[in-house]
Amino acid sequence: MNGVTHTLNALHHGEKRLADRLTTTAERHSAEHEVHHVATDLARWSREHAQRLAQAAQDRDTELMPDPDPDTDDLPAWTTDGHPEPGLLLLHELRELHLAATENSLLWEMLAQVAQATSDDELLTLASSCHPQTLRQMRWTNTMIKTLSPQILSSL
Repeated sequence: MNGVTHTLNALHHGEKRLADRLTTTAERHSAEHEVHHVATDLARWSREHAQRLAQAAQDRDTELMPDPDPDTDDLPAWTTDGHPEPGLLLLHELRELHLAATENSLLWEMLAQVAQATSDDELLTLASSCHPQTLRQMRWTNTMIKTLSPQILSSL
């Protein structure tokens, strides 16, 4: 497996994982309207990215590796009556989403750099159109953490 194939695989898995996590967060926190609606929209972006990456791999006669077994969703240990405190759970999920989007952002940057170095205009166009949306995902999670942390953490 060459470096481009490795990066396509890592990004494909990362975008699918991020879409799943965003969808789960949107469903779990449906009462938080901004979280629900924005996370749903951001998940759509990641699903589209995964589809475009699969197409790019197919165009290169590259077979993507099967998805690894899904990580168990390690929920925070903080509980009230055996259930995670909703605010702390939301902060935990936002942190995990931010880290996943950051990982994808780094992979998009790596793909863009190799595309530039090898004059692969198709891959460069793909990275250039998808990476800004990943950066937006990172900014949203960071903003939500900044906004919600003071209220949630000081009310415990």
